Amino acid sequence: MFSLPAGRCLPTAAPTSTSRSRVVMQTATPTTQMTSTQFLRPHLLKLAPYTPIEPFEILSQRYGRAPQDIIKLDANENPYGPPPEVVKALAEMPFPHIYPDPETRRLRRALADMHNINIDHLLVGCGADELIDLLMRCVLEPGDKIIDCPPTFTMYVFDADVNDARVVTVPRKEGFKVDIEGIRKAVEEHKPKMVFLTSPNNPDGSMMTDEEIKAVLELPVLVVLDEAYIEFSDVPSKLHWVGTHPNLVVLRTFSKSAALAGLRVGYGAFPLDMAQYLWRAKQPYNVSVAAETAACAALTNMGYLDEVRNKLVGERERLLAGLRAIPWLEPYPSHSNFILAKVHGRDAKGVKEALAKDHGIMVRHYAKKELSGYIRVSVGRPEHTDKLLAALAAMHEAGPAYPALAAAAVAAAAVRMRGCIGALAAQGDPGDLMG
Repeated sequence: MFSLPAGRCLPTAAPTSTSRSRVVMQTATPTTQMTSTQFLRPHLLKLAPYTPIEPFEILSQRYGRAPQDIIKLDANENPYGPPPEVVKALAEMPFPHIYPDPETRRLRRALADMHNINIDHLLVGCGADELIDLLMRCVLEPGDKIIDCPPTFTMYVFDADVNDARVVTVPRKEGFKVDIEGIRKAVEEHKPKMVFLTSPNNPDGSMMTDEEIKAVLELPVLVVLDEAYIEFSDVPSKLHWVGTHPNLVVLRTFSKSAALAGLRVGYGAFPLDMAQYLWRAKQPYNVSVAAETAACAALTNMGYLDEVRNKLVGERERLLAGLRAIPWLEPYPSHSNFILAKVHGRDAKGVKEALAKDHGIMVRHYAKKELSGYIRVSVGRPEHTDKLLAALAAMHEAGPAYPALAAAAVAAAAVRMRGCIGALAAQGDPGDLMG
């Protein structure tokens, strides 16, 4: 005869489908809380965010100034804007509702003609930044190494971190010169796959010589030469070198000289045997119809681009002379559309903040240790230079406390507060601090 264990009884009725589902749901309750971050690649959880420059709209809200009253000299943007043909072409785009040409053939043909280079060497990206990331995704396995030569463009390290690569640092020498022997030793010791060189260099505007670049090209490593600012120098581009150096990539951009930073168009020259595989890996529609239309239109008015370039180069020299006249600034000669200046006897970040808050002038300051005592100033229009130099002169007349006044007041208040706390603690009545 069937019997039940002690303490058990049969149900009076079979459980309904609803009650069964409840039982299943209760027993399936996880013991740990699921989070979305558990699905991410572990190295991304340690990724430091990139610090971008903010647009007029955000700056206007922050400083309580109309956008037209803000002088933006912090992102190396071209203050003259693109040729008028660009605005006209964008207004007359016939097919914005159709996907763009995945091979950007019209723009690549125009670039090939302008540079007298085989079109098959050329790839176009959503800014040169996309091409940097594309290269790393195609070249680097997790744990592979690149060489970075700081201070320089920080996107190289950022993209390396995103792609789980390791960064071998070869710091620049006095005067921001690239340490060629240091690179040679690093290649021999660490066996990196890529080295990134920037000429003119951001943030100081220095140039590498042909001999220095060739010395690095002799090493068993892929050399990525970033020429984002080459138009502002008197040195020819190295795009043609790609045809004779199988380990060279040269990057260019429309953001600076052509003033298309907001539309994101960059391009590069790649070895032919490498380019065919990059085509397979890139996003099919990476360059928008608007971006290609604007870039092609800009190239139809090279006279305008040359005129604006010459204005900025001339204004750069006037700005350099003006900054040299400020006793506590040490500006460096530049081959680009910006000038880096060392700040002596004052807090560089305080100078940057004072210019923004009191004058509506934005300049760049870096949190990184090697550049914490510097500011970088983009070359603007003559009226921008006038206002910047007038603001710096006013700060000089006010004395060294001016740009760091707020920080000094906070620090002094903190010292006084610590003294009060100590004194009142000895009296046993810390409540008096609230008076």
